[in-house]
Amino acid sequence: MPSGAILQKKLKFAAKVQDLLDNHSKAILVHADNVGSRQFMDIRAALRPESAILMGKNTCLRKIIRDYCKSKGDNSWMIMHDALVGNVGIVFTKGDMNEIREKVKEFVVPAPARVGAVAQCDVTVCAGPTGMEPSQTNFFQTLNIATKINKGSIEILADVVVLRTGERVTSSAATLLAKMKLLPFTFGLQVMQVYDSGNMFDVAVLDISDDDIAAKFMNGVCNVAAISLASDYPTMASIPHSIINAYKNVLSISLGTDYTFELAKKVKDILENPEAFAAAQAAAAPAAGGGGGGGGGAAAAKAPEPEEEEEEEGMDFDLFD
Repeated sequence: MPSGAILQKKLKFAAKVQDLLDNHSKAILVHADNVGSRQFMDIRAALRPESAILMGKNTCLRKIIRDYCKSKGDNSWMIMHDALVGNVGIVFTKGDMNEIREKVKEFVVPAPARVGAVAQCDVTVCAGPTGMEPSQTNFFQTLNIATKINKGSIEILADVVVLRTGERVTSSAATLLAKMKLLPFTFGLQVMQVYDSGNMFDVAVLDISDDDIAAKFMNGVCNVAAISLASDYPTMASIPHSIINAYKNVLSISLGTDYTFELAKKVKDILENPEAFAAAQAAAAPAAGGGGGGGGGAAAAKAPEPEEEEEEEGMDFDLFD
């Protein structure tokens, strides 16, 4: 049986967790291997007051979440209960989760390769001088690394891949990197998954921007409009295109007959007198360009006049095709 002090401590922790569950609908699951206490303090301070980091024994957290869901009759947090595996913690937040992730990334520190650790990335020792004394040559020979003595120090002749991503760090690799004074890895909180209102998502969803969503939506709208037009089945996506196509047909009929309406009259005036239209455009060009010098206006006025027959043929082809 736990002592009274331990029991009170557990009850206080449970009340804290329940309060966080009550007041938050978003959370981030983070992996906390090799994160120092000072590093944790800095992260906590940076995330306040919008966010709070919760760390504890997984068995204890799972029991609290399970009891909470049972008492509330709501299993929305049970998906987080199932994800508590390994050295993980929960960042409860009311802010933007992408901003939280970026803040967490700021508190990353370089770290040496420790024996037994999993390599976070490929580690390569580049060719060149090492600054080590010739007495260390046997060590490199044991690792099958080609070297030579140059100006009183050992020089590696070719790049050597020491570790691959996902491999365990061996004692020889750790010793070599330590002798080379290399810190190939970084330690910090790693965002694993995000929770939002009863759903868990991969952290990759935080890279999706509003522009990406809008572009995907517009692609879907375009596909719906294309299918609707091809099948003659009107939808909200295809109606604007149908109206424009109908207007083009009405305009074509108006240009080919004596029937006219206000918008068609302007097009007919251009076809009947293209020289006047070109002159009006040339006169408007200097004003649109910010009132350029008289030379620019004269050059625009002397623009070659369009041939009437070619203009009419081109217009008729575009409208009636």
